[in-house]
Amino acid sequence: MRNGVLEPLLRRAELWFRLVTPVDRRTYLATGLGLMVFKYTVDAGAVSLATGRFWSPLDYLLPFYLLRAEKLAGAPAWFLPAFVLWTLPFLWIGVAMTLRRAVDAGRSPWLALVFFVPLFNYVVMLALCRLPTVPLSPREERAGGRTVDARPALALYGIAAGLAVAIPAILLNVYVLGRYSTSLFLGTPFTLGAVTAYVFNRETRQGVGATLQIVTVSLMLLAGAMLLFALEGLVCVALALPLALALALLGGIFGRAIALHAPGRTGHLASLVLAVPLLAGLDEARGPTPRYEVDDSVVVAAPPAAVWRNVVSFSELAPPAETLFQLGIAHPIRARIDGAGAGATRRCEFSTGTFVEPITEWEAPSRLSFDIAAQPAPLRELSPYGTIAPPHLHGYFRARRGAFRLTALPRGRTLLVGATWYELDIEPRGYWKVPADAIVSAIHRRVLLHIKQLTEAGS
Repeated sequence: MRNGVLEPLLRRAELWFRLVTPVDRRTYLATGLGLMVFKYTVDAGAVSLATGRFWSPLDYLLPFYLLRAEKLAGAPAWFLPAFVLWTLPFLWIGVAMTLRRAVDAGRSPWLALVFFVPLFNYVVMLALCRLPTVPLSPREERAGGRTVDARPALALYGIAAGLAVAIPAILLNVYVLGRYSTSLFLGTPFTLGAVTAYVFNRETRQGVGATLQIVTVSLMLLAGAMLLFALEGLVCVALALPLALALALLGGIFGRAIALHAPGRTGHLASLVLAVPLLAGLDEARGPTPRYEVDDSVVVAAPPAAVWRNVVSFSELAPPAETLFQLGIAHPIRARIDGAGAGATRRCEFSTGTFVEPITEWEAPSRLSFDIAAQPAPLRELSPYGTIAPPHLHGYFRARRGAFRLTALPRGRTLLVGATWYELDIEPRGYWKVPADAIVSAIHRRVLLHIKQLTEAGS
């Protein structure tokens, strides 16, 4: 009786998850439609229970255009990570079935990778539903039938294994522990590369170049998943990629070495995989958060008294021409002040909100210092879903105080210096300090040049 129950389930699991035998178009269509209806029903019910909103079939079928973060507004914090994890097995089934259907139709098995590309995946799936089975070649007849080529199958197994480790690690760090930690930015890409390369080389030795290509594809798919599931925006993914790629490739070399020199011994790799969540927990034991200073300067062809008036408050700036700000980085628009002297409040309006700056030092016309009591998000993320709010937008970059220093120069000129002190709670700080300094400096230059232009025009 038990075998009678388990046997159909095992056959179904082999059909969905293994990359062994080709799949005809009828099976591909029936399986795809059945799982699509099942998943949509569960998704729609879950969204309705969590938010009270209706998850339409268009939201499900065209997420790249029609899904919006607002649909999930009000859902519990655990909902999005759970939604992502629930989706992963269906992604694998779609990829596995697409690869075997492509082989059955006489097409390249690498078409399966298109399954990860929104909208294009529907075109490929519809085409594969129409293409007939290609007759067996004489060699395939002698072999007893058509089989899936080992190399693309191993590549997809490797990619799936790497993503199965990396995505939960990201969700654990960001949405459970609330940390952008060393284990997230260093451990996760290294482990992704190691696991991908190990599985790719476990049964058949692959070249270093081919291994690193598959590792790169795995990392790019991880980045795409971050965008697709609205976990991150384009700017932050692009900033993280150089470090992540270097570590993933190193991990790929490590994983390949384990597969080649210690076949069947997965202890080293298992230890590495288990170390990622362990390191995430240990990251709490860090020293005090350092405070960084960035300052920039400009020479103004006017005396300090004339410059001072435009330091305290200034009129609206022209729309930014810099690419950095056009990509969504917050940029200053205008500044105004309530009161005068120490204790007054300066408000600097940015594209994402307002900095509230209580004045701590008022030494006209030589020094203006202020604390930063409130600040808006440091950027507006670029995403196909419009406005998204990944956790790092709030509290992980903290501007603490700022200052303007004015020094009289010969021939009635002024050296104007703008300075900002900030803190970072994103690891590794040494890496993220580089773009953070560049962004703060770009903001300084925009403000300083505007003050210079206003003052010199007034003079």
